[in-house]
Amino acid sequence: MLPSKSRTYHDPLHGAIALDRNDPTEALIIQLIDTPAFQRLRRIRQLGSASLTFHGAESSRFTHSLGVMAIARRAFDRMAQRYPQLNPHRPTVLCAALLHDVGHGPFSHTCEDVFGSHHEHWTRRILRESAPIRQLLDEFDPDLLNQMELVYQKQHPIPLVWQLVTSQLDCDRLDYLMRDSYFTGATYGKLDLDRILLAMNFDPVTQQLVVAGKGMAAIEHYLIVRYFMYAQIYNHPKNLAASWVLEKAFQHARELLALGKLDADETVTAWLQQDCDQLPLADYLNADDGVFLYHLQRWQRHPDSVLADLCRRFVDRDLLKALDITQFDLDQQNRLLSTVQYQLEQIGFIPQYYTGLRTTLSRGYTLYQRGIKLQTEWGLREISDLSPLVKTLTQPWQRSWLLYPREVSPILTFASVHV
Repeated sequence: MLPSKSRTYHDPLHGAIALDRNDPTEALIIQLIDTPAFQRLRRIRQLGSASLTFHGAESSRFTHSLGVMAIARRAFDRMAQRYPQLNPHRPTVLCAALLHDVGHGPFSHTCEDVFGSHHEHWTRRILRESAPIRQLLDEFDPDLLNQMELVYQKQHPIPLVWQLVTSQLDCDRLDYLMRDSYFTGATYGKLDLDRILLAMNFDPVTQQLVVAGKGMAAIEHYLIVRYFMYAQIYNHPKNLAASWVLEKAFQHARELLALGKLDADETVTAWLQQDCDQLPLADYLNADDGVFLYHLQRWQRHPDSVLADLCRRFVDRDLLKALDITQFDLDQQNRLLSTVQYQLEQIGFIPQYYTGLRTTLSRGYTLYQRGIKLQTEWGLREISDLSPLVKTLTQPWQRSWLLYPREVSPILTFASVHV
């Protein structure tokens, strides 16, 4: 039977994402989606351990990556209709958008905190070293991989090409804000994608991504949504607590493995023993959420009480509490931490695994990566120079948190009196 001439993915946000095999670029996209390295993204949650806070946050890096490609195709094709000189760059934009997250490890961004890996580094390694992906890219165009790397490094000679994938107004952010809002139930995270895409334009003089002046309100809304999503979703204190328990569980597992007191399969052993950015490709690609969750479930029965308890806390969602201590100065925060550490010692806990300080930073907009330029009668203008609202969003909001187990909850009364 002949293969279908099209492939359709039904997405809850973007509807039918249809790919046409008669279009050489879209035929390549279909083949890249079918590679093992990209299929692995089905097994990595988009929001890491945030599903312990927002029970609907079960979507994967696979669905997000498809969404980014779909938005990039809409944005690029619309601009290329007006500026046909852009058409040769379509494969670069669509492939870079599709594969931008192929380097994510287990638990997504949480992996970087726990294991010290860097998904951007691994994206480049996978594109170069994974034979199925590298062969497809090279057969399509021997220079395609180089062009994609220029996108990821923000060095492509036509700024629009990289800005659609990685900038202050890119297709990656548009998709993850919409998707994460949808799956966490955060209604304030909804975006008017159609209006934003209509506002996006190409400036043939500077060759960069710009926004039509009449689209400023849509972009202001987008930046407000980004601010609230960071403040209320990504930096939620329960996410901090879940990440803390995960980090400490694998930290202690690493310590026990070094002492010969831990059983783990070849993949997890490699991740615990080596610099994760220097792993062999196979050891990296063999890792996903399922592999690590399986070990956490096993280690709940480990004879080491600390490892067993930390794994149980994560698996059963018996997480640490988080107290907002932003109002206290650094000295007061450290004194409060010392008090909690003392109380933990009194009841038999090892403090270094069960309490600590964490900070979060929320900001809706920054000027890096060229910022966002508006088209006006007087030429291109930085959006924060024209919008008081965006100007306000450039100010960071930093918060400090004390993490501690519920077993020492009476410390809160002590803190209110003595700190």
